[in-house]
Amino acid sequence: MGVFVVDSNFFIEAHRNSYPLDIAFSFWNKVKQLAEDGKIISIDKVRGEIYDKNDALEAWCIVNLPEDFFKDSSHVMAEYGQVSAWAISKSDHYLPNALNEFLDAEEADAFIVAYALSDLANRVIVTHEKSEPNRRNKVKIPEACNAFNVLFVNTIEMFRQLGETF
Repeated sequence: MGVFVVDSNFFIEAHRNSYPLDIAFSFWNKVKQLAEDGKIISIDKVRGEIYDKNDALEAWCIVNLPEDFFKDSSHVMAEYGQVSAWAISKSDHYLPNALNEFLDAEEADAFIVAYALSDLANRVIVTHEKSEPNRRNKVKIPEACNAFNVLFVNTIEMFRQLGETF
């Protein structure tokens, strides 16, 4: 089995809605264990999206995730070029602001797809985003994944595939 590459919303949605840090200790202990075991990773762009609030989630990540959890995405520029070209080719569908956001160098979405694309056989994206192919004002991760046959799952499906409970 490969590795699961978690999107920013894996952490943010869990912290804000489903599994608050002050209540759902077993969830966060499981996340820490999976990270230490190398079963889940993320990329530097996701770190940038999480480490911009100076909040409890950022503090938890700094203390509990391995130092090498957030992988460098600078080596996937060829794949990022493919993802960018795909998005631009959809300019007749997506609104300019949607494309600008998706292609923003500080945003994680296009980079996380590129990172998974660089090792298709061994990387699965974990995101809370759902496919909305008719949506014009946001390029969703699932649409880019579908275009490149990149596998993606939500958090619960990741736990099922890993055979994990908490």
